[in-house]
Amino acid sequence: MTEVPERVRATDAALGLLEKIVADHGPVLFHQSGGCCDGSSPMCYPEGDFLIGDGDVKLGEIGGAPVYIGGAQFAVWRHTQLLIDVVPGRGGMFSLDNGREQRFLTRSRAFSAAELAALGEAPREGPEPDLSVCAIPAT
Repeated sequence: MTEVPERVRATDAALGLLEKIVADHGPVLFHQSGGCCDGSSPMCYPEGDFLIGDGDVKLGEIGGAPVYIGGAQFAVWRHTQLLIDVVPGRGGMFSLDNGREQRFLTRSRAFSAAELAALGEAPREGPEPDLSVCAIPAT
């Protein structure tokens, strides 16, 4: 039987930036932006400064910080694993990574049929994805 995969993971670089942000601001949370002003970046906020909505879904935690996504967006992305990474650049205007010359970035890969079954999700329609070409290695 396939182990239940994590819905969200983080690179070492993302965990390193997160550690610096927590040292400066205390506990934080992430919310996967659905677009608008800051595109589709993972937004990092001080815990308590962002109100989690009734429809938001907790994907898991990275570095002790909870990661949420809007319910409508989760309905579309539920077949993917998210990997929070860091790249050079400026963060979202309201995100705590702004002004650090690094920003969080979300990468994704499709779960395999076995992983979807382990998560209790209905299989996707269409062919099985070729996981060998994904940016995130299967866990």
